[in-house]
Amino acid sequence: MTLDETLQAAFAAAFPGEDFSLVRVLPATDPKFGDYQCNDALKFAKKMKMNPREVAAKVVAALDKAAFEKVEIAGPGFLNLTVSTDWLNARLGELAAAEKCGIPQRGAGKKVVIDYSSPNAAKQMHIGHIRSTVIGCALDRLFRALGYTVVADNHLGDWGTQFGILIKGYRECLTDDERAHLTVATLEKCYVLSAAKAKEADGVWKDACRAELVKLQQGDADNLALWKKFIDISIGEFERMYRKLGVKFDTYRGESYYNPMMPGVVEKLRQLGLAEESEGALIVNLDAEKLGVAIVRKSDGGYNYTTSDLACVESRVADYDPERIIYVTDDRQQLHFRQFFSIAAKMGYTTQLVHVPFGLMSYQGKAISTREGNLIKLDDLLSEAVRRSLAIVAPRGGDERLAEQIGIGAVKYADLSHDPATAIDFNWDKALALEGNSGPYLQYAYARVCSLMEKAEGTDGTEGTDGGSGGTDGASGGPAPLPVEGLFRVATPSEKRLALQLLEFPGAVVRAAEAYKPSVLADYLFQTAQLYSSFYQNSPILKSEAAVRAARLKLCALFGDILKTGLNLLGIETPSHI
Repeated sequence: MTLDETLQAAFAAAFPGEDFSLVRVLPATDPKFGDYQCNDALKFAKKMKMNPREVAAKVVAALDKAAFEKVEIAGPGFLNLTVSTDWLNARLGELAAAEKCGIPQRGAGKKVVIDYSSPNAAKQMHIGHIRSTVIGCALDRLFRALGYTVVADNHLGDWGTQFGILIKGYRECLTDDERAHLTVATLEKCYVLSAAKAKEADGVWKDACRAELVKLQQGDADNLALWKKFIDISIGEFERMYRKLGVKFDTYRGESYYNPMMPGVVEKLRQLGLAEESEGALIVNLDAEKLGVAIVRKSDGGYNYTTSDLACVESRVADYDPERIIYVTDDRQQLHFRQFFSIAAKMGYTTQLVHVPFGLMSYQGKAISTREGNLIKLDDLLSEAVRRSLAIVAPRGGDERLAEQIGIGAVKYADLSHDPATAIDFNWDKALALEGNSGPYLQYAYARVCSLMEKAEGTDGTEGTDGGSGGTDGASGGPAPLPVEGLFRVATPSEKRLALQLLEFPGAVVRAAEAYKPSVLADYLFQTAQLYSSFYQNSPILKSEAAVRAARLKLCALFGDILKTGLNLLGIETPSHI
């Protein structure tokens, strides 16, 4: 029985007939208050028409105290709970034996669609794409860990006006050699040249671009073949970036996939009485909800993102029947999603629609933009991360594979350690620091555990100051800490603090997923690594007598398993040696 269930049972025994399923036990805010706290006596006091301390006293009287060393009523009715050593050791044993480090499979039998990354075709990915990509990937991993069936969808920008500009530019702005060896970089150059010509005063080039777009939309074979070529080249380049980042998608359904469905969406809006004419356009008026007006068909007969997203919901509900659909985009699109979600609800869709907005990324204090000259290509960003990491690890015997693990992990963690809603100013020195709240610091903490376990396996009784070792085996993830025979035997304060923190791992995963904030898990891992460091510094391990040594090694091994699992959920690799 969990502590939550134990307290729920005590409340129910003290006050029969009431629903106490929401009673919760939380980690104590300060060790002087015990190990855990329950504050629900204050919440239910008014309903029971009693003083909160009286409610707490009745609960304590009915409480099964087998799990507790001490139970105290404090302040206006707080319950301060100190768990017994036997209970703590037993829970550690259960956690160590549990699959997936005890992560509850609350998503079993449910589906979720996660829409993230979504770069525009025919353009190179840049630093501005990193947030949606790594936040979305972390959410993808978190929900899969909770047992959900996840459909990771990359909603590419692969349709629209830009393709008329591209087709015209491809035919007249590129050399024969550039057309023969077409790359995304060449397509981007082609677009820039063609778009500049489209701004010329006589409008001839612009009209020609529009004519190419119309031919594409009407199914012209040559233009469709070129469009498909542009998309295939773009996806190939995107996948090269995703391989570097360890990101995988289940589907690449871009805007073009939903284009044929949009007339039907507009007709359904008409039939439901949701759409009305306004200055030649078709709109849905959301003024009553203070959301303004959403255009679903423009005055020229074209469609927009709202129409496309409504078609997308219709398709996803029909194909997957998901419990929820999650959209990871920047916070400038919040009004669009509020409008779109409102219209979808009015159309009868009951699937939970969630927008996870993130703040924009800046670099050296300046907004990332072409005008500022700091629109860093994603490929260059990752290469620079590896280069800087190699400069750190090479003197210690590290190779380029290790540098990739550390450098790319650092870039990811520098983002994921922040609440998604916050804006980020990327800083190389902070991201690659081996101290403080950084990816390399957590990777190094894992490598220390691996080194310690290797020494324990063939120990001569020596024990290093940090448990680390030089060199690298280049392994992706490295070996997990070895299982250790014997029982957990928590004895010292530093052991207990670490043990209690380790028990919180499954809950941290749940909270991170349900809040759509990988930063919750990142914070947990950093705090846990700090507690491990304190434990390691204060608790001799390899030099201890046999029973203590085995028990402390078990605690180290459990920490290593949890740290590795948690970093993997953030998409960060765990080399066994740094």
